[in-house]
Order: sequence, then C-alpha cells, then structure tokens
Amino acid sequence: MAHFARIDENNIVIQVIVVADSDCGGGQYPDSDPIGAAFCNNLLGGTWKQTSYNNNFRKNYAGIGYIYDAENDMFVAPQPYPSWILDAEGEWQPPIPIPKDNGVGDPLKFYQWNEDTINWIEVLEAK
Repeated sequence: MAHFARIDENNIVIQVIVVADSDCGGGQYPDSDPIGAAFCNNLLGGTWKQTSYNNNFRKNYAGIGYIYDAENDMFVAPQPYPSWILDAEGEWQPPIPIPKDNGVGDPLKFYQWNEDTINWIEVLEAK
C-alpha cells in the first residue's frame, strides 16, 4: 500500500488516502510517485504527492493541515506558535530551547511554551 496527500493551491494538505501498490505501477518510491499521483488525479482530481507512513522520504508523513515544502521536497507540520522557526530538518524550533530539566527531577519538572512571554513556564505535574 502507498499513501498519497492531496495538496491545494497553497501546498496545504487537504486529504490523505491509501492507494494499492498495483495502482502505483507496483514499484517503490520514487518510481511509484508520478504513477500513483496520476491515478489519484484521475480518480479524484487535484495535485497529489506520495507520503511515507514510516517517514522514509519527504521527511514527515503528511497529515491534513501539513504544508508541502516544494523547495525541500518535504511535508512540514503546521507551525505550533508564531515565534517558532522551521529548521533545515523540517522541524519547528522554539526561539528559546526547552529547559534541560524538563521531565526530570524530584519532583518531576515539566514546561509548557507561553507565546505571550516567548518563554517556557513550569507547569505542575498532573496527579
């Protein structure tokens, strides 16, 4: 089975479907990509890109709302906060790294991003 993501005119993923290998020429990516995309287009219309459930290509498995970055040929998750920056690996990074004691200590410390202050705030452990 192969997975294909339909992208709109802004390269935002609007649909993800599973396609039989036989409808992708029976091969593997990258050979299966244009054949499967054409199959999806003939069936449902639109622009399609193959995505990897195991993240073997195009960085991330596409989900609805993800963005297809054509320049880097990868799917990128939606930006979690306006201040976060996309790195070269296609991952969103906060402007300030999460404190190193996140998830450790006695008692355990946890942090949550606060976009208003552009900083991490300590949150209480759920009981």
